[in-house]
Amino acid sequence: MAFSATLETTSNGIAKISLFGELDASTAPDFKTKVEEAAAGNPKRLVLMMQELEYMASAGLRVLIFAKQKMGSSVDIYMVGTQELPLDTIKKTGFDQSVYLLDEYDAAKIENV
Repeated sequence: MAFSATLETTSNGIAKISLFGELDASTAPDFKTKVEEAAAGNPKRLVLMMQELEYMASAGLRVLIFAKQKMGSSVDIYMVGTQELPLDTIKKTGFDQSVYLLDEYDAAKIENV
């Protein structure tokens, strides 16, 4: 499945990037572009909708680390609905300690913090 990423921003400072398909070295630059676009809006939270992301290579993980650095320590990153393969990669590297992992989008946890 081809990779795509869409960015949506809300009036309450939430930047939401929805990821679809397979994130590898050839598609990671597209994801990085979306992260940069999101960061330009100075969001309060970055939400990554991961339900449709089937695979993530180390290049995708590097973009996640870039996102954490680019957003700064004051911006929490939420990963929603991460599938088993990408989640396994995230946990093996310990990046799960740097983000919030949620099974479903929870407005109370994300928007009211």
